[in-house]
Amino acid sequence: MQTLFEFTLPNGYLDEQGNLHRRGVMRRATALDEVEPLGDARVRANEAYLGIALLSRVLLSLGTISPVPPGVVERLFAADYLFLQEFYLQVNGGAPKQVFAERFSLIETECPACRARFTLDLGQLEDAPVG
Repeated sequence: MQTLFEFTLPNGYLDEQGNLHRRGVMRRATALDEVEPLGDARVRANEAYLGIALLSRVLLSLGTISPVPPGVVERLFAADYLFLQEFYLQVNGGAPKQVFAERFSLIETECPACRARFTLDLGQLEDAPVG
């Protein structure tokens, strides 16, 4: 059975030194991976943080970064975060998209221009006008 899966992010993570990290490896999640983050103080304070905590547990590497700490997942571009959520579903048996959306629809993000932090409801993006 395959337990490790390679991926390439659409945009990539730009580290503090200006290095772009796009290729990585995710492992299949365990029951403990799904349960243990629920006890994390950051998740208890903001359940939207569950997606970040969970992904940081199953991401073995991202470019030269290994392991991948939550702080790196926090700073991913929204498109890369969404890509990893979808990839997680594929790797772990293809749970229905709406289940993942219910669990991970709110993300904390930061404006790259002004550095203002805000919560983004990804569930509302499907209904947003384009253009």
